[in-house]
Amino acid sequence: MLESELWLRLSLWPALWSALSHPALVGSILDSAICRATTASGRWAAFTWGVLSWLFSISTNPTVVLPLLLALILLPWFVRAIPRKRQISGFGMLLLLLYGFTCSGLGMRVGNRVLVMLLPSDSGQPADAIVVLGRGPELRLERSEVAVQLWQAQRAPIVFASGRGDAQPIGDLLAQSGVAPEAIEGEPCSRTTEENAQFTAALLQPQGVQKILLVTDPPHMLRSWLTFRSFGFEVIPHPNPLPPSFSSRKKAFLLVREYLGLVSYSALGRFLPREAPPVTEVS
Repeated sequence: MLESELWLRLSLWPALWSALSHPALVGSILDSAICRATTASGRWAAFTWGVLSWLFSISTNPTVVLPLLLALILLPWFVRAIPRKRQISGFGMLLLLLYGFTCSGLGMRVGNRVLVMLLPSDSGQPADAIVVLGRGPELRLERSEVAVQLWQAQRAPIVFASGRGDAQPIGDLLAQSGVAPEAIEGEPCSRTTEENAQFTAALLQPQGVQKILLVTDPPHMLRSWLTFRSFGFEVIPHPNPLPPSFSSRKKAFLLVREYLGLVSYSALGRFLPREAPPVTEVS
């Protein structure tokens, strides 16, 4: 024990290896003390989240957007120097129609449907582990309840919680709902979906886990499913519903974020087959 504590103080990596391989720690969530304060992907995620939040706050404010669109439609006809008046005005009309559709209930239903229509259905087959992705306090309870139901149905022997700030609270909810403590594992270091998949693969695949039941909200599921598959997992998606308390504005934000995330992850090659990182990369 003294040697383990010494290594924890001297170096991050041996502590991680000990957490994975030491029998006394298997079946538990790693200590958040091992996590790096920041990572490149974490900083990028924080930056893009801030920019997207700012843009979304503007784009969902009709008092800002509608005057701009109306100006784009009407201004070419009042300013003689502007060329291609018909094309510019028509483009403004198209943007106005798209904006109205996107902000409508129908637009959000269609957008969400497109995100889930490509996913395979859960046919009830057993898996090696249930992986629960953290997405903030508002979403913990629903997905924890779904994970408990899957574990009680004996779909998998392990429930693995992934996410900085979420792994330990999700683990506590699982234990309070009757999941055996030795069946609860997790990592509290990942800040992004990419790191969720990386760190989960690094910790579970050495234990022989290949088939997982993936639990996250419907908008997030397609990007998560594609990312986890890229690390060699056979993934059974099992979405949990969004809380009824979520406003239309918040649901629309999640949809927009996921469409942008799909584009960026695809451009970065994060859906292509890759090797799982070594356990020393977890932090």
